[in-house]
Amino acid sequence: MKILVTGGCGFIGANFVKHLLKHTDHSVINFDKLTYAGNAKSLRDISDSKRYKFIQADIADAVAVNAVIAEVRPDAIAHLAAESHVDRSIDGPAEFIQTNIIGTFNLLNAASTHCKQLSAREQEAFRFLHVSTDEVYGSLGETGLFTESTAYDPHSPYSATKAASDHLARAWKTTYGLPVIVTNCSNNYGPYQFPEKLLPVMIIKCLREEALPVYGKGLNVRDWLYVEDHVSALTVVLDTGIPGETYNIGGNSERKNIDIVKAICRIMDELRPRKSGNYADLITYVSDRPGHDFRYAIDSTKIKHELNWYPQHPLEISLKKTIQWYLDNEFWWQDILNGTYKLERLGI
Repeated sequence: MKILVTGGCGFIGANFVKHLLKHTDHSVINFDKLTYAGNAKSLRDISDSKRYKFIQADIADAVAVNAVIAEVRPDAIAHLAAESHVDRSIDGPAEFIQTNIIGTFNLLNAASTHCKQLSAREQEAFRFLHVSTDEVYGSLGETGLFTESTAYDPHSPYSATKAASDHLARAWKTTYGLPVIVTNCSNNYGPYQFPEKLLPVMIIKCLREEALPVYGKGLNVRDWLYVEDHVSALTVVLDTGIPGETYNIGGNSERKNIDIVKAICRIMDELRPRKSGNYADLITYVSDRPGHDFRYAIDSTKIKHELNWYPQHPLEISLKKTIQWYLDNEFWWQDILNGTYKLERLGI
């Protein structure tokens, strides 16, 4: 297939593009605006591939979206482009509305027009994969899991805009017949993650021997999903998922935030010991994020049973692998920190 991937220079997008080129025969057209979190260097090792093409454009620009889809004529669209950082959405929700809602609307409109121009056989094969988050479901208590039928209850500007885009995607399936599939995933971690998220922030601050800021008491719980498991799931959904269906993708790895931070400290003590003391000595508790959801946990039963996908990367092993990647690829994240982003806290 010829797959148009939006947001292919972002964290999950870059890993997805690499996975498609390595494990399938598909060709990839990467449609990315190159915002602060989009990094073309993440794909420099595959940039010369004959099955890869990059187009810089903004999904919030309807004219550009229509032009790109008309030019590319894709067999499938995998929509990963999004503003994604909760703290940043608290400070500046307008950008999230433009990208996550208006951008998704533009893509759905253009994809619908494109799909109607295809032959009957091509229409049957076409897919629009809409990639979303478990944060749209809101917050869980001590027990329970998010399923595909869990009611939406978003609490941040980020999750609200993703919830809106999910509803739009499903509406384009039922109203216009666009073969949409929606996925909702848990917290991703792995290589090429922009250093505003928990893992890269803690790793880099350890290296700099700076305070490790933990929100509240660090008791909030997340289900951690290694990015390679996530993109393998997206590939399976794109190839064998059923239009109109939703698939939850989780890592079966629930951990309190403080336990993740302490695990990072232990691994850093092993891989890059401090001259004196342990990295855990740097942990500092700070005021909590406004509206911080207590717990997320994904039930992945449906995708396991129906599409035979299972996570393959245990948290403890992949966490160490991720930390080693940041140690080995300082050039990648140091270039980011040499710009305008300085690991400062947002969303206070």
